[in-house]
Amino acid sequence: MAAVYLMPFLVMFLTSLKDVEEIRSGTLLSLPGSLNFDAWVKAWGGACTGSSCNGIAPFFINSFQIVIPAVLISTIIGALNGYVISMWKFKGSDIFFGALLIGCFIPFQVILLPMARTLGWLGIANTTTGLVFVHVVYGVAFTTLFFRNFYQGIPSDLIKAARLDGAGFFTIFRRIILPISTPIIVVTIIWQFTQIWNDFLFGVAFSGFDTQPVTVALNNLVNTSFGGKEYNVDMAAAILAALPTLLVYVLAGKYFVRGLTAGAVKG
Repeated sequence: MAAVYLMPFLVMFLTSLKDVEEIRSGTLLSLPGSLNFDAWVKAWGGACTGSSCNGIAPFFINSFQIVIPAVLISTIIGALNGYVISMWKFKGSDIFFGALLIGCFIPFQVILLPMARTLGWLGIANTTTGLVFVHVVYGVAFTTLFFRNFYQGIPSDLIKAARLDGAGFFTIFRRIILPISTPIIVVTIIWQFTQIWNDFLFGVAFSGFDTQPVTVALNNLVNTSFGGKEYNVDMAAAILAALPTLLVYVLAGKYFVRGLTAGAVKG
């Protein structure tokens, strides 16, 4: 079964190492005559993504500038929301949580127009800041759900004892809740990182050319050709664009599973 799932990646990798003539004359699984990384070099720094021919490197940086702050902000807000909803019950907290949950089921397409108007009103349309804002707003519903379900498993007596000892809202959060939140923090970071890095719709709708994420640049690269189609460059660019999420799962996949089993998806 693993071989079936890895087959497309193998085809992409082999194709990226061949020149155009080898691709045309061989089969999908034929081995390259030699290890040729010219396509990788061109994909990174010389391929055309529309009117610009600087490869995907600038857009790679754009994606990191979007992903890192969006992941951190949405994780922090989700942790605080989950903490309040589960530990500091207030009138209407269940209604508030239910309203947040609705955000998990809203299709991306539904919010495009109102979000575009909001970004224009805030003066951050077609900017990296605007894309960070979009991903934080859309992701908070998910991060809140993760943290709230995890915190539901923490004994309420622990919080009551801390409050009797004089600990306040942020003291309890910082000294008691956060130290035991590592599993769900890892789950949330991995989830948000992959969702934001792989996003195409928000990137193409809310970015200018200089602020496009790598997914949009990859689409432009594949659909831009001068002369013959360079499938080796396309495949190399696709692998490069996928590397960050692949590395995240390879390096932190076991922590993701542990975090889920520790309570991230408990009802």
